[in-house]
Amino acid sequence: MHEFAEFKGHEAAFPEDEFKQRQNRARAAIGLAGYEALIVTIPENIYWLTGRQTAGYFAFQALIMPVEGELTMLVRQLELAGSIANTWIDDIVAYQDGEDPASALAQLLQERGIARPAIELAGWFLSPMLAQRIAAQTGVEAMPDGSAILPPLRVVKSPAELAAIRLAASYAQKGLIAGISACRAGTDENAIAAAMLDAATKAGSEVMAMEPLVSSGPRSGLPHMTWRRRRLEDGDPVFLELAGSHARYHAALMRTVWIGEPAVEARRMMDCSLMALDTALREIRPGIPCSVPHEAAQRVIDAAGYTAAFRKRIGYSMGIAFAPDWGEGGILSLFSGVERIIEPGMVFHLPATLRSYGVWTVGASETVIVTENGTELLSDLPRDLIVR
Repeated sequence: MHEFAEFKGHEAAFPEDEFKQRQNRARAAIGLAGYEALIVTIPENIYWLTGRQTAGYFAFQALIMPVEGELTMLVRQLELAGSIANTWIDDIVAYQDGEDPASALAQLLQERGIARPAIELAGWFLSPMLAQRIAAQTGVEAMPDGSAILPPLRVVKSPAELAAIRLAASYAQKGLIAGISACRAGTDENAIAAAMLDAATKAGSEVMAMEPLVSSGPRSGLPHMTWRRRRLEDGDPVFLELAGSHARYHAALMRTVWIGEPAVEARRMMDCSLMALDTALREIRPGIPCSVPHEAAQRVIDAAGYTAAFRKRIGYSMGIAFAPDWGEGGILSLFSGVERIIEPGMVFHLPATLRSYGVWTVGASETVIVTENGTELLSDLPRDLIVR
């Protein structure tokens, strides 16, 4: 028994049964893929299966999930107490600073009689060098990549997951309302970002997997810009986007503000963005491919002559997120060629943005839950261009 055994499950995000259901689905998928076990290394997948979360996920961690038998988690020694508190797992093993985690993992596999597992190689936190060491230590020259096994299981959310996402959306809306209120000539981007973070955090948001996006003037015309002290002036566009977070589940929201009278072309582009967003939302319903909402929005944008101002997907899955990204866009997109069928319980963020690069960005977004008949909007914030 661990010295921290009394902490077990105290910080768990969900009841043990929620994780048991997910683990059962995962075991079936691993077996169907033809493996005796999967070494899970992607933080979002480890969290989905166990509730394991920490700011220290930069250090190597792994979950050994056999088709049959108990799970084993390997973590850095410093993370042991938190791992016990955040999960319902009995078998958690720690490696020491200065110890090679590849050797520790190889020893665990040998002790548990797992000879030929698959491993997740596609995550951001397993370096190629460490993956090579793991293969060398286990004696498996080419350990199969199991990165594609678990993500498809995460895209349809349980009722508990949907409840967390609804709360995250409420935090995001409060943060965005505060950011909009802070937009005025003479203030700066930092003050706007501070207002957004303050309001979202006070509303209940936990740490976000990506920082809010706040950019003004010509900077707003560059994708994914964050605040840099720029002072707002009359005539400036202001681009605002953030996600709220509850139990690591995220919901995002974006709006556009204009200080003074918007440019005529900016207003025209904004109208096109809103029409594209409305069109995509109408197309989201169970039974159709994920490509359909994107293609519907793209037709609106192409017809208005703004093809070059878009050139991206209309949406992506939302759910569990660890930095550096708040979305599940690596799992599922609303985009051309994506034939995965939309199902109730999926969650999407649809950022409908058009850009005059280096001049302005205009647009709005919604996070929606797919229902039996269409979508549940998670915001009631007006979408139109906000003139301050």
